[in-house]
Amino acid sequence: MAGRPTPPTTNPVFRDGSFGQTGDMPRRIMFVQLKTGYDTDRGPSWIGWVNFSKTWKTAYFQGRTLQRATGIGLFDANFYDVATDESFWISGPKRDRSDTRYGPEGPTVEDDAADAYRAFLQGAPLPGREDG
Repeated sequence: MAGRPTPPTTNPVFRDGSFGQTGDMPRRIMFVQLKTGYDTDRGPSWIGWVNFSKTWKTAYFQGRTLQRATGIGLFDANFYDVATDESFWISGPKRDRSDTRYGPEGPTVEDDAADAYRAFLQGAPLPGREDG
């Protein structure tokens, strides 16, 4: 899409050799929904761990590098995949489970986020958000 900033070309590799998490990057349980190719709020969605750059302008989810889509005119999306150009919505999960708004089914909860998400639904703060 014309007008998009040039994204980073590689995914980060962290100190321990793993992909997707480091003590230096904010890591949050988030609601993520694919927007490209689907009617409003009807794309597949997930509750899972998302790693963010220090500036919060880049997110890393399921091996994808997602760049913040500020000021480039995407409808109903706030991130895009730098490799595929697909649009995504990323936000904090909602306790009332209304994340998908008009979608026919709820998000898939990833296994590694299930315990923390279940605790969140019962009133606990999400990891990394204990202070608000």
